Amino acid sequence: MLTNPTIETLKTLKLYGLLEALEEQQQTPTVHGLTFEERLAALVDRERLYRDNQRRTRLLRGAHLKVTAASIEDINYKAARGLDKRQIATLATGEWIRRAQNLLITGATGSGKTWIACAFAQQTCRQGHSVLYWRVPRLVEELRIAHGDGSYIKSLKTIAKAALIVLDDWGLTALSTQDRADLLEILDDRVNAGSTLIASQLPVDKWHAYLGEPTLADAILDRLVHHSHRIELKVPGDSMRKVRAPADA
Repeated sequence: MLTNPTIETLKTLKLYGLLEALEEQQQTPTVHGLTFEERLAALVDRERLYRDNQRRTRLLRGAHLKVTAASIEDINYKAARGLDKRQIATLATGEWIRRAQNLLITGATGSGKTWIACAFAQQTCRQGHSVLYWRVPRLVEELRIAHGDGSYIKSLKTIAKAALIVLDDWGLTALSTQDRADLLEILDDRVNAGSTLIASQLPVDKWHAYLGEPTLADAILDRLVHHSHRIELKVPGDSMRKVRAPADA
């Protein structure tokens, strides 16, 4: 049996997975037939699994996803939305994240943009990468406040650290010159360093007009559109909000 000092030492070292596995081994008679090396390997594997699960939980909590239940495995291919299973499977590997590429998801209201964006964000967390989710109107407002309270540079650094940022509802609200400049700063930090996922009702060819000022628009789109993957969703017979209510958006 484990002694109290040993238990406390394992807790002090934060080896909670190993502790759970060791207690299970003591209660499983068949384990005693294993060699010391085999039992040790099982303990180490459990600790690694425990830490991986804890990290995924922290990443998902920190991402602040709008749809926390969205997952790649639950994507609905039956609805006529123009989804390509091969493309989804390729993107699900996360290679685009490792290469700091972007993903642009467009489609009308009810086509499922937000749900699919959150599914890819969750997949990214499950693969051990950090994610931050914002609706663009909320991000713009937070950056305006950051300019006023002196936390702007700190905010930019926080955003830059994320392996993936999700910018949802792109194109819904008008942007000021300062807002455009802020977006450019964020996207410039991510060139060859991080990925950006955009979910928008506007087709990509309308983004330049939405952004307005040609010089800033060119710079922003240069950083977004190059090295990007695209998913153009169609609206099925019924809105995906009805098909997957209340999660899909």
